Amino acid sequence: MSVRPSKMKYCTKCCYPAASAAPLSFDENGVCSGCRVAAQRTDVDWPRRKQMLYDLIDGYRKTKTGPYDLIVPVSGGKDSFLQVHTVKEMGFNPLLVTYNGNNYTDVGLRNLRRMRDVFDADHIFFTPSVRVLKAMNRVGMQVMGDMNWHAHAGIFTYPIREAVMRKVPLMLWGEHGYADLAGMHGYNDFVEFTYRFRHEHGLRGYEWHDLVSAFGENLSSWDLDPWKYPCDEAVDAVGVRGIFLSNYVRWDANDHGPLMQKLYGFQGAPPGYFERTYRTLSNLDDQHENGIHDYMKFIKFGYGRATDHVCKDIRAGLMTREQGIKEVLARDHIKSRDIHRWLAYVGWTMEMFDECADKFRDPRVWWKEDGVWKKDSIV
Repeated sequence: MSVRPSKMKYCTKCCYPAASAAPLSFDENGVCSGCRVAAQRTDVDWPRRKQMLYDLIDGYRKTKTGPYDLIVPVSGGKDSFLQVHTVKEMGFNPLLVTYNGNNYTDVGLRNLRRMRDVFDADHIFFTPSVRVLKAMNRVGMQVMGDMNWHAHAGIFTYPIREAVMRKVPLMLWGEHGYADLAGMHGYNDFVEFTYRFRHEHGLRGYEWHDLVSAFGENLSSWDLDPWKYPCDEAVDAVGVRGIFLSNYVRWDANDHGPLMQKLYGFQGAPPGYFERTYRTLSNLDDQHENGIHDYMKFIKFGYGRATDHVCKDIRAGLMTREQGIKEVLARDHIKSRDIHRWLAYVGWTMEMFDECADKFRDPRVWWKEDGVWKKDSIV
């Protein structure tokens, strides 16, 4: 029997636990920083912010040395559609850049191709070696309990490499995830993309060199070249700058998802496709992101995608906390069926997966009693 930790604290307004993957804090009323920052949206002058965005991009357009006004990293999801829609509506010419982790859903890939066509934009679609991707899935799982580490690293590296190579300094990302979920930054901070955030949070403090020859996979420096971030001198020479659209446009997936469906024919997943969340318009670029990858968040921190989504919907006034708790209890614990695809993909057994996964259980959350893992419930 392991030692039972102190009882888990949960936000009194949404459903986030203190052991959140995204660092948050609580006020004297037990309300988390994510809820407090979300409440700031009603005080923002969004028309003024949108004009600020136009002026910012236009400043780069006036000094550009090539055909592109900016780079937009895209997955083909609803957020990507909104990013490209916004800049095209303003009259700018973006270069779209995609990192392909080889896990697209069928509908996600259709959306990506549709995005390129409906916006008539140049699009770079980079796919690494599948042999290397499979090895990185296995190594990522063993090193940090994250088979999708390669995707986080690729998304936060490959577009920057293109920006440096093509000398296109401005990049437009979607929302700042940690600000949106956990309130790491407020709306008046105008937080921008940094190498530090990429390394410490996006990549969990690891880099490509941590995977070289790890766990007998024989991954070489050359194999991992696409995940090497440009040096400071190269980034500074171009003046690469990454801004977040969520600082300039009111960000709510419940609004812009349906809008992208109406305007451009964006498609969601069929009902029931995802077991670990009730949403059908999110994370279509990776069939494991809402699935077994998210199950590993539950294994580590005791919550998952359903918690993320109900917290957003509670803050938006679309769901009560009681309704959210029902979704959390029904979904967060599910070991989703996509695990069978992943096991076959990397050549593992379920026993290998479970043995590896258990090593990453957070002792603030989990304890073992009579051979069974247990955790505090939100109720």
